[in-house]
Formats: sequence, structure tokens, C-alpha cells
Amino acid sequence: MSTITKKELALLVSDHAGCKKNLAAQLVDSLFTTMRDSLIEGNRIEIRGFGVFQVKDTRPKPAARNPRTGEIIYVPARRKTHFKPGRLLKEALHQAREPEAGGGDSAAATGAAMPQVSPPSEESNAV
Repeated sequence: MSTITKKELALLVSDHAGCKKNLAAQLVDSLFTTMRDSLIEGNRIEIRGFGVFQVKDTRPKPAARNPRTGEIIYVPARRKTHFKPGRLLKEALHQAREPEAGGGDSAAATGAAMPQVSPPSEESNAV
């Protein structure tokens, strides 16, 4: 499993969209800046086919314990980010795991691309 940085993501966007690398880097940077600002404001971000980013409030923990000293400390309530993957992303992740379970070479190790998942057809929606 490898990590893709923001710079590498911008290069992938540039190659896929056929635009200049500087423009792709600005687009990726502005997208993440806008998403960060929106989450800080408490908004929910829904990207169809990918997932939902949202901010959730945690409850305070009045009786937490410091494991090193054993001292009882108060942990205040805070906000945390939460990501819930969408259906298409879940399906793609489940499909990518199946070959790995057999003990063979994984798609990530061989450099193969992720399988493309098409949206449901109109015929499957008409029940």
C-alpha cells in the first residue's frame, strides 16, 4: 500500500484531464482548501459516488485516566471529522479485496489500475 501526496494527486489530475500541471495543482489545492473551510464551518460535504464528509460532536469524558500517572483528568467535548464512503466506493473496495484473499499478487503490488465501476443502469432502477 502506498501513499499519494497532494502533489502526486495533482499530477494524476493533470494527466487525466489533459491540462497543465500548474493548473491541476491550483485546482487540487483550492478544492482541499474549500473543503477544509466548509468542514470548519460545520457543513456536510456529499460527493455522489464517493462519500460524505461531516463534522460530529463528541461527548465530554469527565472520568478519563492518565495511563502514565493514574491521575483522573477531564476530557472536554470536541468536534471530529467523519467520512462515510458511498456505495460505489464501497463496491470498488470490496472488488479490489477479493483477489488479495487468494494469496496471489494484489492489484496494488503489480501497479494495476482500480477497476472502473459504472453507475446503475436505468433498467435496474425500474422495479
